[in-house]
Amino acid sequence: MLRKNYTEVTEFILLGLTDRADLQPVLFVIFLLIYLITVTGNVSMIFLIRSDSKLHTPMYFFLSHLSFVDLCYTTNVTPQMLVNFLSERKTISFIGCFIQFHFLIALVITDYYMLTVMAYDRYMAICKPLLYGSKMSKTVCLSLVAAPYIYGFANGLAQTILMLRLSFCGPNEINHFYCADPPLLVLACSDTYVKETAMFVVAGSNLTCSLSIILISYIFIFVAILRIRSAEGRRKAFSTCGSHLTAVTVFYGTLFCMYLRPPSETSVEQGKIVAVFYIFVSPMLNPLIYSLRNKDVKSAIMKIFQQKLFHK
Repeated sequence: MLRKNYTEVTEFILLGLTDRADLQPVLFVIFLLIYLITVTGNVSMIFLIRSDSKLHTPMYFFLSHLSFVDLCYTTNVTPQMLVNFLSERKTISFIGCFIQFHFLIALVITDYYMLTVMAYDRYMAICKPLLYGSKMSKTVCLSLVAAPYIYGFANGLAQTILMLRLSFCGPNEINHFYCADPPLLVLACSDTYVKETAMFVVAGSNLTCSLSIILISYIFIFVAILRIRSAEGRRKAFSTCGSHLTAVTVFYGTLFCMYLRPPSETSVEQGKIVAVFYIFVSPMLNPLIYSLRNKDVKSAIMKIFQQKLFHK
């Protein structure tokens, strides 16, 4: 219910991970290092895929976009968070908060379906290898990449509009390190039923839909792999899926914990820890997962090092 005689909020205060002043410089260094590793890893992965002709395949095309999305949504949060670690007044403007809110939802949903597209690509490569070239043409690949971006940003816009329809009349302290759904809903002065329902429906349906497609794809993939007679063939087929499965497990596991709970002070506190994993840890690990477990990427890295050494 809307409170009377209220003053509209013009800025929010982000309380961050902790209120302990002695930990702020330590956390600044830790998250700065994580961010630098994330930027270096994902930019390097994009550059590597674009520069090596052997990696100009649908699988690596999708991987380059996964790296781009990971880079964008961690950049959406990290700079503001780093500034706040060293600031006494950890504020973000009303507009800035909702811009961050919109882009995070849009990019996370885009990430859902980029991982889904990558699972479909593996399904086509392993289950229908003879049709792979025609079914995964350049036009199809561009369409499969464009769809997650369009759908993700449409969802982000819808959720932002619903959140903007709420009234915020104080307090203005967001118990989080970025502008997220649950802590913002806790601050709303007006009825949050529609927004809460939309949040659960969108989060639940997108998580369930994308993860179901991934699981169904991998059921067919595993059945196809088990039919391969040679042990070497099975090993090679499994190796092309291992990196993607690891990335899916880290990303989806944390998101299920984050969104499929009612907003409350307890869930917000737990959500901070979960958010660290999918905003910082997952984007940092993905380039390592795909490079350490992938022979093509490792050979491309070695090729670049050899070229650098040869030119010297």
